[in-house]
Amino acid sequence: MNKRLFIKTALILNVLLIASCGSDDDDDIIINRPKLGKYESRLEVPALQPSGTFFIQHSTKIGNDSVMTFCLEYNPSKNHSRWVAFRFDGKTRAINASRSDAWADDPKLDSYYHVGASYFSVGSRGHICASHDRRYSAEANRQTFYMTNMSPMNGSFNSNYWTAFESYVQDKGRDANFADTLYVVKGGTITSGMTQGTSKSSLGKSIVIPKYYFIALLRFKGGKYNALGFWVEHNNHGYTTESAPRSVISDCVVNIDRLEELTGIDFFHNLTDNIERQVESEDVETIRDNWGI
Repeated sequence: MNKRLFIKTALILNVLLIASCGSDDDDDIIINRPKLGKYESRLEVPALQPSGTFFIQHSTKIGNDSVMTFCLEYNPSKNHSRWVAFRFDGKTRAINASRSDAWADDPKLDSYYHVGASYFSVGSRGHICASHDRRYSAEANRQTFYMTNMSPMNGSFNSNYWTAFESYVQDKGRDANFADTLYVVKGGTITSGMTQGTSKSSLGKSIVIPKYYFIALLRFKGGKYNALGFWVEHNNHGYTTESAPRSVISDCVVNIDRLEELTGIDFFHNLTDNIERQVESEDVETIRDNWGI
């Protein structure tokens, strides 16, 4: 049985399977994973679903070091990622490259699941991990244009409202005085009752349109952690011709416990239990104070 047929059969039957390709740095597509690997155990990576999704990670080289650009959990029945996770740190907060516009299907995803990179029939091709999030290298920026990192976003929401949240994350992530490391999880809701229908891709695939987008942030500074969640309804919020001010993010703040209830995603589960409980349950006003909102 060839590799492509084996992967399709595994997904349909929900058998336990690990499928990998490339070097040790690129052992990064997993279905029905039995245990945590070196990427899944990172602090920014949420708990994976037990079956039916692909875990994919992309990395680049900085000198002799392999650096993860981002990773994601992809739901092929929705043709949309469940979440995308990455971090800003001493290596990845740098700005060394420009926007690439290198739209492409994800080479780590079997071609059977490719959706086509040219357009969405409804909505713009909205980045989950933003292009500006990954400018530490030209290759890292190119990887942000993979379709596994795209969502069918309302054009005004993408250009005029969501940008307020993206720029906030980027400002905090690149500020070494604010965070030694900023761990980031971003995504859109794709479960039943949490979508706005579907959009067709350039290959005719149906891609769910999220009803909400979310961001979970974990800050590490001076040996301490704190966390922040954003829960954002997917519409233009009245900003059709001008950009929303930074102040709009305040009304969308939630703690991580609440964000987990809303999304069904277990964020930051790789923290020790006592730290996880503490940072995820903080009240909203404390969160706003801690994060300068």
